[in-house]
Amino acid sequence: MFSTATTQDAAAYVETVYPVFSIFALLSLHVFLYGCNLFAWRSTRINVNFIFEFQPKTALKYRDAFLICTSLMTAVLGAMVLHLILFSRGFSSDQKLDVIPAILVLSFLGVLICPLNIFYRPTRICFLRVIRNIVCSPFYKVLMADFFMADQLTSQIPLLRHMESSACYFLAGSFKTHKYETCKSGRMFTELAYLISFAPYYWRAAQCARRWLDEDDASHLANFGKYLSAMVAAGARLTYARQPESQLWLAIVLATSSTATVYQLYWDFVKDWGFFNLDSKNTLLRDDLVLKNKIVYYVSIALNFVLRLAWVETVMRFNVGVFESRLLDFSLASLEVIRRGHWNFYRLENEHLNNVGKFRAVKAVPLPFRETDSDV
Repeated sequence: MFSTATTQDAAAYVETVYPVFSIFALLSLHVFLYGCNLFAWRSTRINVNFIFEFQPKTALKYRDAFLICTSLMTAVLGAMVLHLILFSRGFSSDQKLDVIPAILVLSFLGVLICPLNIFYRPTRICFLRVIRNIVCSPFYKVLMADFFMADQLTSQIPLLRHMESSACYFLAGSFKTHKYETCKSGRMFTELAYLISFAPYYWRAAQCARRWLDEDDASHLANFGKYLSAMVAAGARLTYARQPESQLWLAIVLATSSTATVYQLYWDFVKDWGFFNLDSKNTLLRDDLVLKNKIVYYVSIALNFVLRLAWVETVMRFNVGVFESRLLDFSLASLEVIRRGHWNFYRLENEHLNNVGKFRAVKAVPLPFRETDSDV
């Protein structure tokens, strides 16, 4: 693919184009997994619209999520193939080549904020409102949809970092000279990397603080500590990435990341999923289960445990090239998104069972009839 380009051009290509296409690839994967979640929740009669307080008539259906994902990936793959063809034919130094990813980004933003009643306008408005509530935490009352979306953002930190790189490349004018290192060598870029890596955890911690003030439940303070430990671990890993020879920072990374991982695993299994109830009739699970096959739950516990350890790659110094390094980073980012999509099902299953078990109010009672495909 890079046979007609110099090594420097190939490196520049990977560093400048990779972040843009990675953003849409990770986003598409997350939307696809959300569609899988919607299908699974619908199949198991989990009342997701009630839990999130969505309007049933305008709420996104699983077919809609798959359509959005397919459309987005078709556009991304088309742009990527066109970009690769032009690059391989010697257009690597042409500024017009960068118009392709720029058009892709602008088109996506245009659709997202389009005021017309097209392209799932109620869903877009709801999404933007939830993002506003998250960014302005803790000044808004925290709803289920707010902290659920904030949890999704904690799994998309690589995407946010790619947004930083892409914004710097295009807005700072680096595309005019193709000097991708201009942004990364700047002090502000480095400082923003810490800010962006901390932001999702800060927002989630701020939500926990607000819920503690509103509900006076000490468990929210414990949850606050979980996100605080994640912030410390993320900061340590960023610093170690810039000082890979430092044994001190390696020890700090191992200590902080191990502590945060244990904290997160406990919260995943015990608090979010409701498992490891020692008095349960289902060993290491809970009394009420939606799925009939209990083996699925045990496999899910093992899978979540393994995927939570993906940070170990940051302390393993692989001697690979630029392209292989970016591919490895993208693979690890994708695994975290997959872990989050997997986590989502059991989180809402537990919430649904708690709603039923605690006799919480419902806005609509689902009738015991087989659902038809009326949501086409």
